[in-house]
Amino acid sequence: MPAPAANHLLTELAATQRQRLNLAVACGLLAGSLTFLQAALFAWIVSALLVNHQTLAHSAPLFALWLLALPLRGLFSYAQETLAQKASLAVRQQLRRRLLDHLVRLGPVRLAGYHSASLSYQVVEQVEALDGYFARFRVQLVLAVLLPLTVLGITLYLDWLAALFLLLAAPLIPLFMALVGMGAERLNSEQFAAVSRLSGHFIDRVRSLTTLQLFGQTQRATHSVHAAADGYRQRSLRTLRLAFLSSAVLEFFASAAIAVVAIYVGFGLLGYISYGPADKLTLFSGLLILLLAPEFFQPLRSLAQHYHDRAAALGAAERLAELLSRTPPATRLKTPPSALAPGAFELLLLKDACVAHPGRGVVLGPVSLRIGRGDTVVVTGASGSGKSTLLQLAAGFVAPDDGVRQSSADLRFAWMDQRPLLIHATLADNLRLAVPEASDAALYRALESAQLSELLAQLPSGLETPIGERGTGLSGGQAQRLALARIFLSAAPLVLLDEPTASLDEHSEQAVMAAFVALQRAGRTLVIATHHPALIALATRRWHLDHGRLEELAHG
Repeated sequence: MPAPAANHLLTELAATQRQRLNLAVACGLLAGSLTFLQAALFAWIVSALLVNHQTLAHSAPLFALWLLALPLRGLFSYAQETLAQKASLAVRQQLRRRLLDHLVRLGPVRLAGYHSASLSYQVVEQVEALDGYFARFRVQLVLAVLLPLTVLGITLYLDWLAALFLLLAAPLIPLFMALVGMGAERLNSEQFAAVSRLSGHFIDRVRSLTTLQLFGQTQRATHSVHAAADGYRQRSLRTLRLAFLSSAVLEFFASAAIAVVAIYVGFGLLGYISYGPADKLTLFSGLLILLLAPEFFQPLRSLAQHYHDRAAALGAAERLAELLSRTPPATRLKTPPSALAPGAFELLLLKDACVAHPGRGVVLGPVSLRIGRGDTVVVTGASGSGKSTLLQLAAGFVAPDDGVRQSSADLRFAWMDQRPLLIHATLADNLRLAVPEASDAALYRALESAQLSELLAQLPSGLETPIGERGTGLSGGQAQRLALARIFLSAAPLVLLDEPTASLDEHSEQAVMAAFVALQRAGRTLVIATHHPALIALATRRWHLDHGRLEELAHG
């Protein structure tokens, strides 16, 4: 059965485009009504020519009206499709913006348990999986109720026994569609999970390609990717088999019902059936019933074709709803945040702030502190004492579960840890992650401040030199200094550094230390989590964390 959260999300999204979807339904009803009109005109013309022996010229106005209904029906069908497609596009754009905003609010800490490939797949492919549901299924669901009821009403007026045959066959089709659809929905949900894992599996192997080559494991990695892809192929084929099964079931019952109606009408017109209204059948009523019988099942056929769009949408919506249900930090604040006045001496205030993680309890706090402009604060403590959590709280990546966090209204911060984010692009592109509109001259100045001028002079392509993801092609120290260059470029007043000199050689460490001194002289506020004596010596204030409790030590 579909998860309530998935149904709720789809209903909520449909409500935002109710007007377009209702107009699409109205256009579908008008197109269907014109189809019924054409069937009635055709039956009337045939009856007039064969039974009433009227001339063709006498029936010319009816034939002209029949021809006029053709383009009108096409126009309304086009309008239905266009309106539904626009509604679907608007829904997907809205949902994608909502997802991206939600991911930003969650921040890197709460997204640490998600693979980047899985998230990108959700934002791109799973949102696209909703297209068929809103562009086709949602509208067809209404038409599959209203149009058959209209046909049933017309048939009931003409011959109640023929209407009874249609009425008896009608419930069988939705019943078997539902039975097959439940299996399709489960398979689609499994398929979305499988392709998310496949995306993460593949990108992990690509990122680790150099390591795999060094250890001679490329062949094994290739086989593992093939095995994962083959598993996805088998799941896709199972879904297709189910789709063909549901189509076969629908066609069988629809054909059987139409055949029964045709036999009844034929024998009734020949006089072999005298029960009920059969002896009152005329060529007009019998032909109209025969023409309308396929139209009774056509909306249900269309619904069956799009029923797998619903299953795919529910499978995608279930995972999207799960992601959207993750509580972003801002909603967990027990005390509303307030901002310090721009230009105030303090950049950040924490008062009795506590941070808790699921399964671990309180990992930090209660903490009360002030970070002023121009401070260089060093945070020390054993591993697991809460240093990284304190920096995350200062950055706003997590919100306090209790207590108050206040920041300056003009607060901007720069972040750097042991493994800075570097993308597969040029040096200039990596620098412009901080300031997209930065000029080349500003990039050169930032690189010089980060002690990278010598490296830049050695590169034949200069700023256009490509580097690999996570800094492939650069040493650890060069990657750290490139991240520092972004900090110089950003001009953010608050700089948060988490073990920035860990795993660096002596030369790189000296260059990074010189860059920190330059940041101090520029009046930037530094908060550094470290054990390194040289970094501790830079501090104007020193804090020590012990099991989440903060103590300010006398410095000097």
